[in-house]
Amino acid sequence: MRSIPLVRLAVALPLVAAPVLAGAQAPALNRYGNPEKLAPAPTTADITARDLQIRLYQFADDSMQGRQVGRFGNQKGTDFIEAEVRRLGLVPAGDEGGYFQVLPYRLRKYTSHTRLTVNGNPLAWNTDFVAVPGARAPRPLLNAEVIFGGTQGDSATQITAAQAAGKVVVLLPAAGSRGAGAVPAQRAFGRGAGTSQFDRFADAAAIVTVDLDDVTMAQRLAINEPTVASQAQAGGARGPAAAQGPVDSLALLKQQLATMQPQAMLRVTRAAAAKLFARASIDGLAAGTSGGVVNAMLDFVELPTNYGRNVVAIIPGSDPVLRNQYVAIGAHNDHVGFAPVVDKDSLKAFNDQRIRWMIANDMKQPTIEVIQSFTVNMDSIRRVHPTPRLDSINNGADDDGSGSMAVLEIAEAIMAMPVKPKRSTLFVWHTGEEGGLVGSGHFMRHPTVPIDSIVAAINVDMIGRGRAEDLPGGGDDYVGVVGSFFDSKDLGETLQAVNKKRSKPLDLDYKFDDPISWAGYNNIYGRSDHINYARQGVPIAFFFTGLHGDYHQRSDEAEFIDYPHYTKITQFIKDLTVEVGNGPRPRLNGTKPLKPKVIG
Repeated sequence: MRSIPLVRLAVALPLVAAPVLAGAQAPALNRYGNPEKLAPAPTTADITARDLQIRLYQFADDSMQGRQVGRFGNQKGTDFIEAEVRRLGLVPAGDEGGYFQVLPYRLRKYTSHTRLTVNGNPLAWNTDFVAVPGARAPRPLLNAEVIFGGTQGDSATQITAAQAAGKVVVLLPAAGSRGAGAVPAQRAFGRGAGTSQFDRFADAAAIVTVDLDDVTMAQRLAINEPTVASQAQAGGARGPAAAQGPVDSLALLKQQLATMQPQAMLRVTRAAAAKLFARASIDGLAAGTSGGVVNAMLDFVELPTNYGRNVVAIIPGSDPVLRNQYVAIGAHNDHVGFAPVVDKDSLKAFNDQRIRWMIANDMKQPTIEVIQSFTVNMDSIRRVHPTPRLDSINNGADDDGSGSMAVLEIAEAIMAMPVKPKRSTLFVWHTGEEGGLVGSGHFMRHPTVPIDSIVAAINVDMIGRGRAEDLPGGGDDYVGVVGSFFDSKDLGETLQAVNKKRSKPLDLDYKFDDPISWAGYNNIYGRSDHINYARQGVPIAFFFTGLHGDYHQRSDEAEFIDYPHYTKITQFIKDLTVEVGNGPRPRLNGTKPLKPKVIG
């Protein structure tokens, strides 16, 4: 589920630990009846709690690296889904006859062919200097004079804009700034720095920061090996800040050129900086001191990646005419990747206290005073986990591992039906929901089946929890239903009729169709992939079980899912998918959403 900005309170949490599995003994079970880990095993055609466990423990494993779009983990997650739909025999419906629809995410970097000389003498790549990749290839460095610009952030002693123009400006790092790692490299050159410094040096040929000495070789390599790909439509490097008042055409042209061909951003060691000035040391350099002449060949490349992919597959319908129509069912395959290291179990205990307080207080956000009153019983945690289970990966077991694996389980169940639904079933595991609904938006812009042939879209995002401890009204049969009556009364009534046929109907909660007072819960209708289908006139139904305390936390793990509840909802969604595949095409309401008439 895509988040919306909320005011968050920073809290220092104590640390926690992991059970030891002795020999061949059965793994210890937590209070939800689930083990910490579960080995892969074959699944069956029936939708069972065991099958959902087997799938979800793999998909929400640390090895998937949080599945964030634009990162390698998203490739791993989509590889897993693709292997399963291929094994099950679904028909590929992605690009070029495959299962994948690849979004334009690119890695931008410099190659080892990069060269730089000062007065004809070479500096060694990674040993003496590194270049920090940006959105575009930098402007050429040809016979550019070196000048010492002063210290970052100290505008009182820095050189002027006129002195910097056309020069390679060398800066000492700001006092107290960290030198190691790729993030400070980005910060050092205007992407995170103040605009005043960027404006002052906007006309420089390049900016060089002397902060590489404390950076290990592995970290230096990482500076130029981005772990995050970005979308192909580069916004360009950050240009000068917009002027206050009228801007002349020459200034506008300079801004456009700076965007199309930004400055080179370099990091060097102190020894390399001394070479730039033909000195034994840079100690005592005065701002404005001239150095040598730099020439460089900065070999910048932009490479396509598989770091953002929809997985698209079809089970063809059994009716020779209706098989050309589709019931779409989908979930998002991505999550939010990495975060700072915490003890997962103490975080879980804190999250449980926070959501318990919120449920008792009409879902209000607790104040800092309330939060400070929470206590975590570390003794009880240590008895279960003697060693802290430190974790930096947001595995997204519920968000949206639960939806993704439910859709996969439904695909296996429909494939096993001797007579398939009359309409074809279109399965789409969208990427980048957490990044702004980019995968579903891409699919709607580049559909692999005609949009007007999609009769309905069923979206499944977070259906693995919904206990009474997770949200008001939660329970063993709870499920939130969003949007099913907004566009199509027919679809809403079909959904209710399918539920009524169950031996024990689910409790359908429609409250999220309307604005409510709960912080963080408004506009659920617009916060997941179904909205992009609805905007194209496709009737939608969205299922979820609430934003529990572990939402977007390192504690959203497979071991905390309510598998019996999860199974009921998955079975129901499968029955609905089949019913829509066989029944009349849902009609649109027109312009006015109709409120659901709840069937007992």
